Amino acid sequence: MTEKAIFAGGCFWCMVKPFDQFDGIEQVVSGYSGGHIENPSYEQVKSGTTGHLEVVEITFQSDIFSYEQLLDIFWQQIDPTDDEGQFQERGSSYRASIFVQNERQRTIAEKSKLELNNSGRFDKPVVTEIRDAAPFYAAEEYHQNFYKKNPDHYKEDRTASGRDKFLSSIW
Repeated sequence: MTEKAIFAGGCFWCMVKPFDQFDGIEQVVSGYSGGHIENPSYEQVKSGTTGHLEVVEITFQSDIFSYEQLLDIFWQQIDPTDDEGQFQERGSSYRASIFVQNERQRTIAEKSKLELNNSGRFDKPVVTEIRDAAPFYAAEEYHQNFYKKNPDHYKEDRTASGRDKFLSSIW
């Protein structure tokens, strides 16, 4: 069965590759969700005035790759204790969030968040929001599959952000 999942984890460039390598994942699209402006531009979202977050929308075959597996990957890409952004990307448009499509996803996401919070892996509480899905707007074409189109820039950005250093220390 084809489903969609939407995750915000800071810069959407860094959130595509971790999902874009498994059987059952049909597509990972960078975009914006959660705000009050239709069809926002990158500049508008980055300004922090639209209410949108940078997100990835994942189309997946849930009988091949489960929502639980997606959540496991998601948690391992972010700092779930930071509600001011992610790594070097600060501000509301870079906050981590899970946008659930239905009550089944909500139940699974809440259970997953609780388990992570109780795991003792972090010394602060897990604050990542679980929100109802909102309209998704695909980002401009130059943002799509950035890690493939601009591998050197992608690698430099990930390194400079501190994301990889943090993730390797936790996971």
